[in-house]
Amino acid sequence: MNDALSLYRSALGLALLVLSGLLIYWLQPILAPFLAGALLAYLGDPLARRLQRIGLNRTLAVSVVFLGLTALATAAVLMLIPLVGRQIDMLRTQLPAMLTWIQGTLLPWLQQTAGVDPATLDLAAVRSAISEHWQSTGNIAAEVIARVTRSGMALAGAIATLALTPVVAFYLLRDWDHVLDSTLNIIPPRWRATTARLAGECDEVISAFLRGQLLVMISLGIFYSLGLWLVGLQLGILIGMLSGLAAIVPYLGFIVGIAAATVAVIFQFNDWLIPLLLVWFVYGAGQVLESVAFTPLFVGDRIGLHPVTVIFAVLAGGQLFGFVGVLLALPVAAVIAVLLRHAHAFVTG
Repeated sequence: MNDALSLYRSALGLALLVLSGLLIYWLQPILAPFLAGALLAYLGDPLARRLQRIGLNRTLAVSVVFLGLTALATAAVLMLIPLVGRQIDMLRTQLPAMLTWIQGTLLPWLQQTAGVDPATLDLAAVRSAISEHWQSTGNIAAEVIARVTRSGMALAGAIATLALTPVVAFYLLRDWDHVLDSTLNIIPPRWRATTARLAGECDEVISAFLRGQLLVMISLGIFYSLGLWLVGLQLGILIGMLSGLAAIVPYLGFIVGIAAATVAVIFQFNDWLIPLLLVWFVYGAGQVLESVAFTPLFVGDRIGLHPVTVIFAVLAGGQLFGFVGVLLALPVAAVIAVLLRHAHAFVTG
């Protein structure tokens, strides 16, 4: 009897899991604003709790957090879009000359020192394609807008997503504790304590990446951008921001950034030795700050996901469910990691 009941529960759990996956797949066109709103509510909940501790009620605390985040996001967009746009335009104009330098200078040097055959890389075709087809950022933005407005459904979907996301975020943030309590009450009483403990461990893993690692990425992006700008690198802000984004995987931001900045320095400066040393100093200082300040402060000793797990989860989620899958990837990966760890402990011990 017990074996049959256990088999029934396992089958029911598997069926619910499959049904959930199918529902996400079928409803993914309308899920994006709800998941994005839930993500914003999750990120803003700790700030709202701190404001509550100093005497504000939940609605007022949420309003302050919401308005603050909205103002910060608006200011960042207004400042960064023109700045990054100019940097991308500058990169567009410099890329053909960079490819010429690579083909005429770097590849012959690699052939002499490492035996690399330049014929294997048809950089002339790449340079021609970039010169003919790469538009300015303004034209690209105009083309995207034009394509969206050609389809009434696409335009309506974009407007709905932009309009619904902050609304969903506000109400979920205001009622966050109530939502959690209601969800927990659905669980049978004998499983609630275990479910609450597992949910707490999942929260540690998720917050380490969605809150902690996000702050590390922003801090590194700002530090690298300012450092490269002070060195005088023309593409410094763009390279610095890309380095910060790539920092979601440990050391990837450092490797990508220092490689791109090295090429940019050698191409931009005639006497490039001193600027190159300064760029290397900036990235070395960034690594030190990440190790001794940013990661301990923002992430701490919370259990995180392995970098390979992060990459696979994001790519798999995007492949299976598109943008909705990207939003769900890390939370689902965190839950699976915690469940697998407990399953392993149960089996072995």
